[in-house]
Amino acid sequence: MATEVQAPPSGWWDPETDDRLRCVAVHQETHDVRSFTLVPPAGKQIRFGAGQYFLFDFPVGDTVESRCYSVSSAPTRPGGITITVKRVAGGVVSNWLHDNLTPGASVRARGPQGTFLRPMSETRKYLFLSGGSGITPVMSMLREIADTAEVADVVFLHAARTPQDFVFRDELAWLAGRIKGLRLFLLPETTGAEPSWPGLTGRISAELMALAVPDMAERVVMCCGPAPFMAAARSNAARLGVPPGRYLEESFDGLVPEPPAPEVTQAITTFKVQFAKQNRIIEVGAEQTVLSAAKRAGIRIPSSCANGICGTCKSRLVSGKVDMKHAGGIRQREIDAGMFLPCCSRPRSDLVIER
Repeated sequence: MATEVQAPPSGWWDPETDDRLRCVAVHQETHDVRSFTLVPPAGKQIRFGAGQYFLFDFPVGDTVESRCYSVSSAPTRPGGITITVKRVAGGVVSNWLHDNLTPGASVRARGPQGTFLRPMSETRKYLFLSGGSGITPVMSMLREIADTAEVADVVFLHAARTPQDFVFRDELAWLAGRIKGLRLFLLPETTGAEPSWPGLTGRISAELMALAVPDMAERVVMCCGPAPFMAAARSNAARLGVPPGRYLEESFDGLVPEPPAPEVTQAITTFKVQFAKQNRIIEVGAEQTVLSAAKRAGIRIPSSCANGICGTCKSRLVSGKVDMKHAGGIRQREIDAGMFLPCCSRPRSDLVIER
């Protein structure tokens, strides 16, 4: 009989009502990557699955910028979460985080969210594939395996530009020396400032993966990284016989601001869209998404991807019809219950939205 998990003295983080996290530590991982440890107020603890993410709102200048970040810490340590962020040249949010998020500061957060989770019913043979900062969700999985002393057979292949760009490099080496079922492969594109690098260099290929992971077709593949990296990984996995049902991937490459919608003119069919809680009514063109029109009108709707991927903007449609073309950010039972995604929905009648 399973043992019921007892609630901590101060209670669990409630995703429906709790929305603030406080930074308690910042750790420099590489020259341009930092980890930020965040805890809930009043000693609460957070339940999440290794591989999930949180949506954050950051006060950047005069605006609020929303971004999704995977948790890199293990769910076995529920006192808080850690996100690991690379400073990107010109990146509005990543630069703000590196420059402003210090111990004591608080941020708004919603989650956990996401379905990038290990299928526990499968054989415990995994291939974790990550590129660059895409290591964060699979690192959470590896840390969970280590903390629970789970008997698992894991090949961890991590790619980066140079050896100096390997996030968690020392910890990965430490874990590889202590977890019997872990095999570690680090693959830099070039040696960079480390000419004595003892391993291979280059990019992932079917030939390399066949040599490094000869039983790849028997493993569950968990992949996260930039779009080109994942496209190569997906193609190579298929060539090496990995069934589609055992290849899972996570990417936030699609989480970028939606391009501005065209100006609405009298020649374009428009509909009245009412935001009930905000007591606002706006005109939305038949070829505009509800989200883009709302943003232009200054109406606040939480959002991140603008492509129907993350589900952040999920809202209740009280009345009216929309043409929604989502990319997995909403489930059919939610649609049946009257929910929709404004980011990928265009009005087909006047609407009333519970926002």
